[in-house]
Amino acid sequence: MAENNSWNDEDTWWRDNFNSRPYATGRKYDDFRPGYQYGFESGQHHMGRNWDDVESDLKTGWDKFEGKGSGTWENVKHAVKDAWHRITGQGDLDANRMSESNRLSDSDTDRFSQSRRNL
Repeated sequence: MAENNSWNDEDTWWRDNFNSRPYATGRKYDDFRPGYQYGFESGQHHMGRNWDDVESDLKTGWDKFEGKGSGTWENVKHAVKDAWHRITGQGDLDANRMSESNRLSDSDTDRFSQSRRNL
């Protein structure tokens, strides 16, 4: 989980790792940067909620997001979801393992697994 990172930390991390995501093939980081930022900020705001519970709200909110540029929801939703999962520690993205410097320790993995079982 990257919950204690600043947006600058996350921006750097995603810039270095976005190209490993299937939706990024042939695209530039700047195509996804607003989506990663929106997912990061939304994940912090909605900590504890599930992606499926907030996706429709985030889709609606995307049109109001000041940093969205010209990106449409359809073009960035996978980036938003990836950043959401990375910041909240939820979902099927194991973004922490996309970079050696961000691997979870065994104790962190055990704590995360235990906390998910207690939900």
